[in-house]
Amino acid sequence: MKAVLFDLFGVIARVQSPEAMTVLQRTAGGDPDRFWAAYWSQRPAYDRGEVTGPGYWRAVCAHLGIPCDRRLTDALTAADLAGWSEIDQHAVDLLGLLADRGIVLGLLSNIPEDLAVLYEATHPWLERFAVRGLSCRIGSAKPEPAAYEWCVRELGLPPGEILFVDDRPENVQAARQLGLQGHVFTSVQGLLEALEAVEAVPW
Repeated sequence: MKAVLFDLFGVIARVQSPEAMTVLQRTAGGDPDRFWAAYWSQRPAYDRGEVTGPGYWRAVCAHLGIPCDRRLTDALTAADLAGWSEIDQHAVDLLGLLADRGIVLGLLSNIPEDLAVLYEATHPWLERFAVRGLSCRIGSAKPEPAAYEWCVRELGLPPGEILFVDDRPENVQAARQLGLQGHVFTSVQGLLEALEAVEAVPW
């Protein structure tokens, strides 16, 4: 193993908390189940950079049948960004440990441009990644093969020398089908144990 390709949300950054989800849902108003169905059904285009933030929220509101003005799109965007902004410092610290061992770091994240800009402005540890495959900029998202293939090309390594780490089993399975090693992330400690097994050296 010469490189570790990380997912962002659910590994290094935390997924939306119940509290954050409640704020976002109440900002939109209406039935929670209908809101989340609209939120996720319209998300792929936003993640791939095919629509802007306001365009995404207009599509969500249209799906819900509610009027959407600039005030509402701004409020929804702010609540959404806040909900995806919490990081796991232990995972961030692990990046430094890996870098010190000479492991090349890559990032493959399904992320919209608004959130990518926020992270780049507020998280200098992103500079540790030699390759950043952000879906909004590479035009493809996990588990599409093209997303992994882009990262493999940019890393310049055979797939078998890259360990892909993600909290979603279907994303890890897609990486394995392309020849990458894979680890389903549940905790930093679990990842450290997996790295020990791969490298045959203590971490």
